[in-house]
Amino acid sequence: MAGRLRVLVVNAGSSSLKLRLLDGDDQLAASEDVEVAHGQVDQAGLRATLERMPDADAVGHRIVHGGSEFSEPVRVDEEVERRLRALCELAPLHQPKSLAAMDAVTAVVPDLPRVACFDTAFHAGMPAGAATYALPREWRERWEIRRYGFHGLSHAYASRRAAELVGGRAEDLRIVTCHLGAGASLAAVRGGRSVDTTMGFTPLEGLVMATRSGSVDPGLVLWLLQQAGLDADEVSDALERRSGVRGLAGDADMAAVLEAAAGGEADAGLAVEVYLHRLCAAVAAMAAAAGGIDLLAFTGGVGENAPSLRAMAAERLGWLGVAVDPERNAGAPSDRELSGAGARVRTVLVEAREDLEIARGVRGVLG
Repeated sequence: MAGRLRVLVVNAGSSSLKLRLLDGDDQLAASEDVEVAHGQVDQAGLRATLERMPDADAVGHRIVHGGSEFSEPVRVDEEVERRLRALCELAPLHQPKSLAAMDAVTAVVPDLPRVACFDTAFHAGMPAGAATYALPREWRERWEIRRYGFHGLSHAYASRRAAELVGGRAEDLRIVTCHLGAGASLAAVRGGRSVDTTMGFTPLEGLVMATRSGSVDPGLVLWLLQQAGLDADEVSDALERRSGVRGLAGDADMAAVLEAAAGGEADAGLAVEVYLHRLCAAVAAMAAAAGGIDLLAFTGGVGENAPSLRAMAAERLGWLGVAVDPERNAGAPSDRELSGAGARVRTVLVEAREDLEIARGVRGVLG
């Protein structure tokens, strides 16, 4: 019976609440976005939207942070909800939005069972060597400081789907998944599980992103606070919203930056160079963590829609055995193999479908 559940997937963004209804065969039965203004869901608009959509049997909520205690999807009751709210201090920019969305949807459909699916869960079982920061034990234990990783719903789905596309199973392959969007991260997947990832305690660590810096020297942050006279809020705002591709090129839109770089614009060219340098170095690091690489998967808005970026990355990773076929790489749609002739590492393009991963988690819990 659980396999036939119709699942309403709720994904809270900064400016909209994304609602996707998947039927029992995982076909998209309805797709709607509801406006979110100043962190507040348009409750009247949400009610009208849900009344237009077909009925659901359960609701699956994307929750950014599961902390150390939630390593798999969980049915939400009052106690679970209390524990989720306690985790807001670990993700103050993201967790409150997810919980506000949960409150808003519950107010309209209070009788539907709710399941929380976590972006951190796929990485919860990473080896200690990958998950642990070299910090004082007192800090690590008192504040639960560790590398949590994010985009886990996307990485979990992309690794399984990538394996399917080459006729294999994720459990039998060493996979590096590249979720490249406004936020970006990689995961090393071995035995069907994440063994390393580029994001850490927060989604700020790792790759260069649209507006986030990615990893920087922590000594630089201290210098900005202690010597340059900036306060913590100024530094936080700059690292989160005014860095990354925007900080380098003046524009956070990777498509526009790639076009400008191709036209010879210097700042755009630098942005692409820095982005690729970090990306390719991180792919190599993830391959090392996985004990090698059999399969490279691109997903996410940039990963799916920037063939020139994929081609440049593949060329730089040629020493690792990566090569893409120009015609395959330039084609459409997603969910296809891109590998060039004779490539030791197979490369695929996977449509980002966190909604399918969430529905899978909901059915697993309620079944």
